[in-house]
Amino acid sequence: MSGLRRVSTGAPWEEAFGYSRAVELPNGLVLVSGCTSIVDGEIAGGGPYEQAVNAFKVALAALKQLDLGREDVVRTRMYLTHARDVEDVGRAHKELFDSVRPAASMIIVSGFVDPSLVVEVEVEAYREAPES
Repeated sequence: MSGLRRVSTGAPWEEAFGYSRAVELPNGLVLVSGCTSIVDGEIAGGGPYEQAVNAFKVALAALKQLDLGREDVVRTRMYLTHARDVEDVGRAHKELFDSVRPAASMIIVSGFVDPSLVVEVEVEAYREAPES
């Protein structure tokens, strides 16, 4: 498909599993892959709040490579391993996106690739087409 833009962050799983951190479609929709709190090979932040903040920062950094920011986010998905973490992850989301108010989902899953991870997030953003 022509007109696609892809972002790579150099994370080891991108190469090993063959995916991009983010993909921008010609219609202006930007899809950011699942992001966790792994920074430079280490989990940054131990609790669910800290992991959520860091995971969203990874996603926002990918958007920044496409000259987009949090104000362009239209949808978020938060995957958690424990229902008890809903409030902490929700608080992190509110702090980052309260003024934006994207569509959002919070889903409880059985686990992640690394069992120390308790949160993974996905972000979708939208870029309006320039006026002709």
